[in-house]
Amino acid sequence: MKGLERIIRALRRLPGVGPRQAERFAAYFLRAPQGEVEEFVNALLDMKHDIKLCPVCFSYSDKSLCSICADTDRDHSQICVVEDPQDIEAIEKTKAYNGVYHVLHGTISPMEGKGAEHVKIRELLSRIQSSDQPIQEVIIATDPDSEGETTALYLADLLRGQVDHVTRIGYGVPLGGDLDYMDEMTLGYSLKGRTKI
Repeated sequence: MKGLERIIRALRRLPGVGPRQAERFAAYFLRAPQGEVEEFVNALLDMKHDIKLCPVCFSYSDKSLCSICADTDRDHSQICVVEDPQDIEAIEKTKAYNGVYHVLHGTISPMEGKGAEHVKIRELLSRIQSSDQPIQEVIIATDPDSEGETTALYLADLLRGQVDHVTRIGYGVPLGGDLDYMDEMTLGYSLKGRTKI
């Protein structure tokens, strides 16, 4: 059954989908009514056709500009740099940030042979230099892993002198967490990123 094996292979390429789950998804589509399968396929095709990258921040958008870049009520002098478009949604849910974003679409990863030219750093620099209003702050919100830290350090070095403030999101002890359950690295970053109260 080559058709079934092909769809299982395709489903396994999805993040977080293992062999058993791919088989279950394939079996579901085999049992589903024709109309439901067609609706799923058409939704995927429409998404690929309609959704593009915003030319300013490189997030996903179905319009010429994404809703955040087009919003004149947002603070366009503050740019939060994230790794992926999904990170924007996570930050937006906090309702604690009213600036705009820039999506790198990855990180610098020497181990994988990915340098600065493989992510949208050149586009960030161009955006800062050609902005109608001066950029006051760039917040680096990459993941606190080795690739995210490498990217953050590279960006901080590159942006020094180009914008007034280059900051890094704080991370460490979660609200409601017990210190005796925290690992040393998390506690270390929490101490380094402490704020005055």
